[in-house]
Amino acid sequence: MRTKRGKLQYFHEYFAEWIEVYKQGAVRPITYQKYQMTLQRLVELAPTLKLSDLDKRSYQLLLNDYALTHERQTTMDFHHQLKCAIMDALDEGLIKADPTRKVIIKGKTPAKKKPKFLNQHELQSLLNALTLEDEPSWDWFILLVAKTGLRFSEALALTPQDFDFEQQKIKITKTWNYKNADGGFSDTKNFSSKRTLQIDTKLCFQFSYLTKNMAMDELIFVKDRVFNSIVNAYLKALCEKSGVPIISLHSLRHTHASLLIYADVSIASIAKRLGHSSVTTTQETYLHIIQELENQDNDKITQHLSILG
Repeated sequence: MRTKRGKLQYFHEYFAEWIEVYKQGAVRPITYQKYQMTLQRLVELAPTLKLSDLDKRSYQLLLNDYALTHERQTTMDFHHQLKCAIMDALDEGLIKADPTRKVIIKGKTPAKKKPKFLNQHELQSLLNALTLEDEPSWDWFILLVAKTGLRFSEALALTPQDFDFEQQKIKITKTWNYKNADGGFSDTKNFSSKRTLQIDTKLCFQFSYLTKNMAMDELIFVKDRVFNSIVNAYLKALCEKSGVPIISLHSLRHTHASLLIYADVSIASIAKRLGHSSVTTTQETYLHIIQELENQDNDKITQHLSILG
């Protein structure tokens, strides 16, 4: 007989209890859902692995099995979630040694990466392909994301009362739970995601006109259930029409940030605009662009100094 919290307890049972105790109500619903998905895969891959039998070899084999159908980064995420629970089991004395020590993370060959962002010329070509009529549409949605860097769920949650047309600002205080069939407002990704964005005069005028006949608390873009895949398919068609690399909606956010970096906007200001929890997140995400600009700066420095003396 299996005893709860005992030596004969299965690893997946302990992990399920751990999620309930430490994560339920402490993390955002979407993050909690990721833990549940990890639990589901754990049950599938190791249904009879007992907590007392969890050692370096059995844990490595578990990760190897997971890695057969997932890329290395996804396997790393799977490992990190399991490791947190394993460390607690170690602290509780339920296992004798750390089975994750010096673990090797594998993964299948990554799929060909899609472009992460457009350059300014490509973005302009994409925006020129938009059809901006008198009613809210995905064309308006794409324009807004391109000019603000909003996350998909943040832009979906917007209502006219979130705009301050006089001050040319948008207040981000919530997201739209588009993954739920019933929708509904949810909290932002983190505290830093609650922010106020400055927008340009043209965009301010356009959305003032677009929303003039709408109720202040009416969702601008959500009229029925929204699927990220459908909007991305629409964006793909626009990219093909305008002759630019095919990108996703999230890549529009990257595009917005990259253009600001090239425009010499400070990393701190960009991090605040994107709603990142720290400047480090912004630096790590756009490291390649920052390094490219640093190389250009180094060339300018050496050229300038070479004329001295």
